[in-house]
Amino acid sequence: MSIGDDGGYGDGRGTGTGQTRTRLPDGESDTYGAPRRARSGLSSRNLITVVGVVVLLIAAIAFANRGGSGNDETGSSSGGSTKDQAAAQPTAPTGTKPVTGKTGGIASGFPQTEQGAQSAAANYVVALGSSTMFNRDQRHQIVNTVMAPPAVAALQSKLDSAYSPAFFKNAGLKPDGTAPAGMTFVNRTIPVGTKATAFSPTEATVEVWCTGLLGLAGEGSTKPVTTDWLTFTMKLTWTGTDWKTLSYAQKNGPAPVSGDVPASGAKEIAGAVAGYGGFTYAR
Repeated sequence: MSIGDDGGYGDGRGTGTGQTRTRLPDGESDTYGAPRRARSGLSSRNLITVVGVVVLLIAAIAFANRGGSGNDETGSSSGGSTKDQAAAQPTAPTGTKPVTGKTGGIASGFPQTEQGAQSAAANYVVALGSSTMFNRDQRHQIVNTVMAPPAVAALQSKLDSAYSPAFFKNAGLKPDGTAPAGMTFVNRTIPVGTKATAFSPTEATVEVWCTGLLGLAGEGSTKPVTTDWLTFTMKLTWTGTDWKTLSYAQKNGPAPVSGDVPASGAKEIAGAVAGYGGFTYAR
């Protein structure tokens, strides 16, 4: 029934049977006993629909405004049961602020807690998975900063052997590990999440799920920048003042399905790498 419809009766015209209709005032019946509808801007059905939508909209706004506080009007938690909150905790951010200290440009001074160990692991992965590792002097500085003293010498020797001219050539770099003229070397690791699989006040094992960028950005590059997904396993020890790494390993994945975002040009990628800085990570 459309808005303003009067039911088809009472238009004042004959019906073709020889009977004559008499139009009556609104609110009364015509000669066939059918009640007339009051003429208004909206039918009752449409009015009910509009009122219902308004009520739902008001309820949604009120719910959204309450969502940020985490408490209901009586001061009790509105985030579900304690069991539900515990189940969500491994993937939820803690809200703990990042540390303010730095050593050699790398975050330091993490608290002696499980959250502190996870934050340390995330930041150390970023340093160990950066393009500066391809420079010998900078690599030695990074290793001295993030590794526990007993592990430094062995790892330095292992990495110096791994970052060889043959490895650089395979990556499209010059023998000294620098990018060819007109190219920008990209090697950046970005933590997505962390998980402590073992923890005590003196030792911790933390897994860091990451995505990464690797390749050469530039016209004619034979090693274009690609993304990958990997998980680092970091074994950490408390040195008395900070968490440091005893050893680390990495494996591929978990990797999501690739999206349908078109790949950007080499110039745009190089500009993004140069223009967007990294973060200090905190659990």
